[in-house]
Amino acid sequence: MTGPGQPTPPPGWYPDPDGGPGLVRWWNGAAWSDVTTPAGPGVTVGRSFVPAGQPPAEPAWDAWGSAEPARPRRTPSTGLLIALGGLGLALVLVLVAVLIGTSGGSRDDAPVPRAAPATSGTPFPPGTVRIIDQEAGISYPFLGDGWLEWDREAQSVTTSTAGQYLVTQDDVPGTVPGGSADDFIAQCTSGPLGTGYGWGGPGTLQGAVRTVADQVRTRYYPGPNDREVLRDEALTVDGADAWVYEFDLSWDVAGYDASGERAALLLIDVGRPAPALLYLSIPNTHAELYGSIDRVLGDIDVL
Repeated sequence: MTGPGQPTPPPGWYPDPDGGPGLVRWWNGAAWSDVTTPAGPGVTVGRSFVPAGQPPAEPAWDAWGSAEPARPRRTPSTGLLIALGGLGLALVLVLVAVLIGTSGGSRDDAPVPRAAPATSGTPFPPGTVRIIDQEAGISYPFLGDGWLEWDREAQSVTTSTAGQYLVTQDDVPGTVPGGSADDFIAQCTSGPLGTGYGWGGPGTLQGAVRTVADQVRTRYYPGPNDREVLRDEALTVDGADAWVYEFDLSWDVAGYDASGERAALLLIDVGRPAPALLYLSIPNTHAELYGSIDRVLGDIDVL
């Protein structure tokens, strides 16, 4: 727990200070963000703390997968759990060493077991709500608290649009490319690819998705902007041919909190006249969500 005069914790995931059962919230090093996610395998969770100047609250979060307790109770701190876990591991290692010694064998440099590092591509927890896009022919995970079901007009690159979005800035300049929207968003949307992008079967996946990327770059982002391609490769998605084109954009335009954005376009041959397009885009003000791109790309079902 952090109080006045104590160091500020580094950016990372911490138990939700609002008491959401089984949730962790992103701390950017200075303040809490609006982004939460279920705690679970692959999500490294820091120790609970209270920012300087804020009164401490009763703990309301136990652990991932556990039910909310009927009444407040004190749970062991992370440090204590680690210490107990380390003690148990040490006892097991001692027992193994004794058994090896009694059998006549010896190992002076036995490796110490290490926990696998967390990765951005860790699976979503079982039971995660999914968005089912019947028009496009795919489904993918709902990203959770703070994200809203798509209720805006269809994207220009698809004939219909389903999915989710997260408002990252409420007020932006009136000259937003592509429309009259007065806010800036992160998005994870899908739909059947529109006409005019060069689709002509699996052999045209790369060319079509590159054409889409060129259009959304000028239509939906501040300009002028620079693009750095991160990934341009073939994939197999639930047994279907696909192509992913991922890139970073950067700009210096007054009125925007973000100075860049990471986007990924995934085009999937779903066996229909039009391929399915999945469009993920996250401003760098919410860079902690960049890992969601790989997580979603790794959990797509073809209907």
